[in-house]
Amino acid sequence: MDTQTTLLTHAEDLARSRGYDGFSFADLAAGAGIRKASVHYHFPTKADLAERLMQVYSDRFFDDLADLVEEPTAGAALDGYLALYRDALKGGEAVCLCVAFSALRDAIPPATQTLVEAFRTRSVAWLEALFRRAQEDGSVLGVTDPKAEAAACFALVEGAQIVARASVSPARFDEAVALLRGRIETGERA
Repeated sequence: MDTQTTLLTHAEDLARSRGYDGFSFADLAAGAGIRKASVHYHFPTKADLAERLMQVYSDRFFDDLADLVEEPTAGAALDGYLALYRDALKGGEAVCLCVAFSALRDAIPPATQTLVEAFRTRSVAWLEALFRRAQEDGSVLGVTDPKAEAAACFALVEGAQIVARASVSPARFDEAVALLRGRIETGERA
């Protein structure tokens, strides 16, 4: 792994577990085993780092969502979506980068705020398409308004992450999404 990738990986871990203000370039340098000046070579400012972090995170997340579209039903894709958010908790020690950056919105640079909002918009659009598909295939019970379902689902998973992180308990995430998960038709019900 090259130095820039190592720095991005370490920065993402720190941002997701401590928040944007919870780490410094000195922390990144120590984690990568390089001098602080070397961090500045790759990312002149923390604003540059935050912007690149959000770009890389977003690309990776939407690649994962593209894979979920291949699931045989919208319900299976929704189950995969919920799993992505649960996995991002890392045992209750972290949240997804969008949640981490949103929690301290005023601390992140304007360009990164724009990227976080684009992530949100794109996520809700993906979910709306998913709930439209669910209306057609019946794999998520009770879908009547895909747009409203998408907005509610996004707010639910992001809020559930905050609750789970605050209590350091992924079980709290599971409790929060249980009703939504219960609406997924698995074909195993009598």
